[in-house]
Amino acid sequence: MKTIDFISLGCSKNLVDSETLMGLMEANGFRCTHDSDDPQGEIVVVNTCGFINDAKEESINTILEFAQAKTEGRIERLYVMGCLSERYLADLEKEIPEVDGWYGKFNYKQLLNDLKTSEHTVGSITRKLTTPSHYAYLKISEGCDRHCAYCAIPLITGRHQSRPMQEILDEVRWLVGQGVKEFQVIAQELTYYGVDMDGKQHIAELIEQMADIEGVEWIRLHYAYPTHFPWDLLRVMRERKNVCNYLDIALQHISDHMLSRMQRHVTSEETYELIRRIRREVPGIHLRTTLMVGFPGETEEDFKELIAFTKWARFERMGAFAYSEEDGTYSAKHYVDDVPEEVKQARLDKLMRIQQNISAEIEAEKIGQTLRVIIDCEEGDWYVARTEFCSPEVDPEVLIPIEEQLTIGAFYDVRITDAEEFDLYATTRYE
Repeated sequence: MKTIDFISLGCSKNLVDSETLMGLMEANGFRCTHDSDDPQGEIVVVNTCGFINDAKEESINTILEFAQAKTEGRIERLYVMGCLSERYLADLEKEIPEVDGWYGKFNYKQLLNDLKTSEHTVGSITRKLTTPSHYAYLKISEGCDRHCAYCAIPLITGRHQSRPMQEILDEVRWLVGQGVKEFQVIAQELTYYGVDMDGKQHIAELIEQMADIEGVEWIRLHYAYPTHFPWDLLRVMRERKNVCNYLDIALQHISDHMLSRMQRHVTSEETYELIRRIRREVPGIHLRTTLMVGFPGETEEDFKELIAFTKWARFERMGAFAYSEEDGTYSAKHYVDDVPEEVKQARLDKLMRIQQNISAEIEAEKIGQTLRVIIDCEEGDWYVARTEFCSPEVDPEVLIPIEEQLTIGAFYDVRITDAEEFDLYATTRYE
């Protein structure tokens, strides 16, 4: 039995692809490990990210590291899949000949044939989960039709393709059978789900049917888009207790000048009204967003608008990044990257300082509340848990002292005793 070491880089959507291929490999007699600190397998598969420059650099360095290992005889074969090879295949093949096979975002299952497996189960639900057994990522579509000026995703993944609803629901049932209780629903553009099939948004219907499956305890929604928001989704979130009051919706900016140049197809006024309506229809919802500074042409006035918006919106969760020009995008072709790097960094630092204060205030308001949490793991003297408002790896955690035996993957009601900027402290004792 040969061992294949999988190295997954980039986003959770890549992780699902790795899990799918690992499941298929194990069904065909291979042993698979994932992100091992010390890979010992005969074969290495690197699943790459090609989204931004830092991610591309990490992917290339990882490939080169294992190419060197192959040259030194420490591994037998090296294969590469994912976004980077989807986008830059010809250049990579020429520059790194040590790689035995290159696969993109959509043809990676071909590796089964290339490893000369006698048979494979491509049509069945087969995943080897790399997350803790109580939660999983659920990818409902691939690709994006939005074509924002700065974004390379459509160049890598192509047009939006929704998975058939029944296929998704069958996978949910299968995952529940594996012990999964919590589902992170992911897509490049979640709210567009179904439009490519019949011209209608079906995300609310999908989530409602997921919520009706016995054993589904939490559903959390990631990567919505503000334009043509499917309002019926808010009804589902409000009515279904197992749909978390949490929505990840990237907004990028607020000034009409920037939104127009970014080709976001939404206005400042519409964005303000969107947030008002979401908060009105789903009381207590926690919103996660991503904002961008330093996009070509961003003025001080644009940035001041963004600061004012951030203070007004008081996002419970927020990430931000400085613009980085990406090959082949509209902005790379048509705009000059004219905001100096030091200005970008200063704006980013100021924005995040404001958000840290907002986050600290919001988390402090939870002190004294009783919240339902799921236990992820033990670390030292603490159980690490999350509320419905916290997605794995990117959001605040709840730290519970190990005062009594709690079960990993189980739900508990805890009382919040203290708060920091990004973490909460809690107890299961209610004296």
